[in-house]
Amino acid sequence: MQILRTVVELREWSRAVRRGSDLNAQGCGIGLVPTMGALHAGHASLIRAAASCGQVAVSIFVNPTQFGPNEDFARYPRSFDADCALAQAAGATVIFAPSVKEIYPDSAATYVEVAGLSERLDGKSRPGHFRGVATVVSKLLIAAEPDRAFFGQKDAAQVSVLRRMVEDLRFATEIVVCPIVREQDGLAMSSRNAYLSSAERAQALALSRGVRRVEALVAQGERRAGVLIEAARTEFAAEPAVRIDYVELVDWATLLPVETATPGSLFAVAAFVGATRLIDNAILA
Repeated sequence: MQILRTVVELREWSRAVRRGSDLNAQGCGIGLVPTMGALHAGHASLIRAAASCGQVAVSIFVNPTQFGPNEDFARYPRSFDADCALAQAAGATVIFAPSVKEIYPDSAATYVEVAGLSERLDGKSRPGHFRGVATVVSKLLIAAEPDRAFFGQKDAAQVSVLRRMVEDLRFATEIVVCPIVREQDGLAMSSRNAYLSSAERAQALALSRGVRRVEALVAQGERRAGVLIEAARTEFAAEPAVRIDYVELVDWATLLPVETATPGSLFAVAAFVGATRLIDNAILA
């Protein structure tokens, strides 16, 4: 497995793959898995899915532009050697691990922003967050020229922003969304779970309990947004240490609230457990 440090190296690798190998039966040659490192089993599932493309590039880059001034950029977990081992075991062909200056040269003055969507859900709570996400992902798509880019459903709001960006800018890359991977007790896997104390880890399960409660109600025929949201809030209330950021039922494409759940509606939650902000969601059937 190669480790690449520059955009030029990544682009040369991508184009060499296309020159030197036939595309597989899916008509796809390169899969990209963008990450900020601190890889876990959820990331491994994305890498394995991307391996269906034949060749897999995994980016490891803690992107400063998606962090607010009081957020956790400096202490975000970094475990490069362990990340490389996990990525290789899951099927990665190359790791792209650039410096901040490689992605954002001192003279850089261009950013990508998806108006409207970027101010909803996590974008409302974290101003500028999705601008940073859209900018770095667009740079990765331009550098790697992948056929498909793989993201986890846990970041469903991010997926909505990136889908719109790809459509608006006419990127040739297909966005592929893979299911949430959970711990045995139901907690959605996240690199930020490492921040949680043992007590906070138990409290954090309120998020997945709330999501499961909503899924159960929908399976029983409930569709009213108010009822679903209140059911989740009741689950959260059992853990007073959990501070809710948002609990919303939205249209997944627009991230705008809806009054009634329909197939494909997104039920999304975000909350602070101690100082750690966690998210979870369900795509309702």
